[in-house]
Amino acid sequence: MLELMAWLETSALAEFLRGLGIWTYGLLNLAHIIGISSLFGAVLLLDLKLLGLWPSIPAASLIRPTVPLAALGFVLAAVSGVMMLSFNTTEYHGNPFLYVKLPVIVVGLVNVAIIQRLAAWRRAAAGLPAEPGDARTLAVFGGLSLLIWLTVISCGRMIGYW
Repeated sequence: MLELMAWLETSALAEFLRGLGIWTYGLLNLAHIIGISSLFGAVLLLDLKLLGLWPSIPAASLIRPTVPLAALGFVLAAVSGVMMLSFNTTEYHGNPFLYVKLPVIVVGLVNVAIIQRLAAWRRAAAGLPAEPGDARTLAVFGGLSLLIWLTVISCGRMIGYW
C-alpha cells in the first residue's frame, strides 16, 4: 500500500495541484465537504423514507431528486478526496481510519448496486404498489446504508486526528 501511496503523492496530478498555490488544498477541502454534504443529505432523506418515515410521501417523489443528488455528491467527494490525499499521501500510511474508510466506501457502492436491482426498489421508484415484504426489504437496506455512510463520514473525520 505504501508504494501506491508514494506513487500518488509523486504523481503529475499531485505536482500540478501543489503548484496551483496555497488556496488549492482549502478549496479542495471545501469541495469535499460540499460533496459529502450532498451525498449524505440525500442518503439520509432517502434512507429514512425506506425505514418508514413519512408514509404519506410516495417513495418515488423522494427517489427522483435524491438519487441524482447523492450520485453527484459522491463523485464530487471522491474526486476532491483523491486530490486532497495526493498532497501528502504517505503521511496517512498506517492510519487505521483511512484503511477502514476506503473499503467501507466500496461496501456502500455495492449496497447501492444491490438495492437498485431489487424488485421492491424498482416498484417504489416507479410508484407502483408495494408487495408483501417490500417495506421490510427496503428498511433493511436503508438502515444498512445509513450505517455504512455514517461509518465513512466518521472515519473520514477521524483520519486527521490520528
